[in-house]
Formats: sequence, C-alpha cells, structure tokens
Amino acid sequence: MPDAIDTTHPRPAAPADPDREFTVEERSQAQLVLRRFLQHRAAMVSLVVLVLLVLLAYVVGPLWRYDVGQITPDNSAPPSLAHPFGTDAVGKDQFAQVLGGTRTSLQVSVMVALLATFVGTLWGSIAGYFGGWVDTIMMRIADLVLTLPLIAVAAMLAHNLGGTWYLIGLVIAGLYWAYVSRVARGVVLSLREKEFIEAARALGASNTRIIVRHLVPNALGSILVNLTILVALAILLETALSYLGFGVQVPDTSLGLLVNEAQTALTTRPWLFYFPGLFIIIIALTINFIGDGLRDAFDPQQTKVRQ
Repeated sequence: MPDAIDTTHPRPAAPADPDREFTVEERSQAQLVLRRFLQHRAAMVSLVVLVLLVLLAYVVGPLWRYDVGQITPDNSAPPSLAHPFGTDAVGKDQFAQVLGGTRTSLQVSVMVALLATFVGTLWGSIAGYFGGWVDTIMMRIADLVLTLPLIAVAAMLAHNLGGTWYLIGLVIAGLYWAYVSRVARGVVLSLREKEFIEAARALGASNTRIIVRHLVPNALGSILVNLTILVALAILLETALSYLGFGVQVPDTSLGLLVNEAQTALTTRPWLFYFPGLFIIIIALTINFIGDGLRDAFDPQQTKVRQ
C-alpha cells in the first residue's frame, strides 16, 4: 500500500528561481506617450517627411547653386537637371524660389503656433481657474476675436502693417490665440477641482504657481495637439493672404506668393504653379497627421492606437 500523504505538515514551497521571475518595468507617463506616438505609423512617416522637407529648405537651399533672386540666362525653361523645378519668365531658378518660400512659410507658421499657443494657454488657464466675473470678461473678449472675419481682418492688418513675414506672423497669431484659449479653459475647468489642486492650495501654493506648475503641465497634451493644428492653419492662411496679395511681399517670397505669381502662367508654364502648391499640400498634410498621432498618444482613454 502506498504511504499516506501527510497533510498536517505540508512541505515548504521551493524557492523561486530568480532566473525564471518575470517583472514589468514601470514606465512614466512621458514614456507611455512616446511609445504610443512611435506606434502611430502615419504620424511617424509624416514626421520623417517633414524633417526631410525642413532639411531640404534650410540645408540644401542655402547650398544650392542659385540664390532666390538670382537671374539665369534660361528664361521659362522647363524642369531639367540644371533647373529641377524649371525657371520663370525672367530666368529665376524655381527650385531656389520654392525652397526660399518654404523657409518663409515655415517661419510664419511656427511663429504663429508658438505665440498663439502661449497667449491662448495663459488666457484660457487664468479664465478657467478663477472663474466668475474674471472668466466672463476674458471669455467675452476671446469670443469677440472669434467673431471677426479671419481673412478680411488679417488682410486689412497685413496691408496696413507691411508685408514682412514676422509682421504677417504677428497678425495671424493675434487672431488665432482665441481658439487656443477656449481649449485651455475647458481643460482647466475639468482640472481645477481635482485632489492635487486642492492639496496644492492646502500647502499654501500661490495661484500663479498652481496655474504654471500644475494646471498648464497637465493640459499639455491638448495644448500640443492644438499647436500642431495651428501650424497647419497658419501656413494655409499665410498662403491665402499671399495669394490675395496681402501677405508676404517682394523682395521676400513665400509659397503663397509663388502660387499667386504663377496663376497667369498655369497653361504655359505649369511647373511654376504646381511645385509650390505641392509643397503647401505636403506640409499641411504631414503636420495634420503628426497632430493626429499626438492626440492619440496623449489620450488616456485610448487602448489601441489608430493606424
């Protein structure tokens, strides 16, 4: 007969083999956001394309054999090895023109995004945190800016202030900050009653410290997404203003100005119109896809990245 099993004194469990133990490395919120963003294929491809476009404009452009305003003997030449994007009626190399216009358009759009995001974030955060009459007055001012006809007001201000790229950027930023303030206010309204804000108040933190050190960083996800959207909107609005003749003026150049100057030559020299137009489309699309990737990465409710 087999020996009876002693259940009164169970044998101690064998110690676990350290080599067979499995541990999960703790990840910070920033690491999780970066991981989600890197998994977004469209955003990563767009980021690579945008970086290549920036390198093309800021590295290849200054090293190109022709300057933006240099006149060559080849008048109205179609695309070739010597002139990849052809030349215009006076002999200016269109490749140099497009790269110069890309630099200007990117500078305007980045300037608009940074200024409008900074002003709008502070404005909306202050309004949402204090509430009451402060919120009412500040948001009515923002609503007033939102009701202005964007292109008409921007065209009038740009025409009166001048056609340099930084003044165009100031004009557009002065009209777009209200959009960001609405987003920042909504996020702050949902955060100001959280436990960590109450704890900061109990510890004696000032209102300025709470807004700058607690509310704004926790609203960073929505702010970054809107920043990328502003870059795309700004480059399209600058293009529209330049196309209408109220944007960047000669001797400066921009993609919108190149499209405006080429509209009369669309049937005879189409390369003058299509190449700057193609760069505008590429920049706008890549920035929009990057914004989609950031939105998916910062979304705490998301369990599967959209691809």
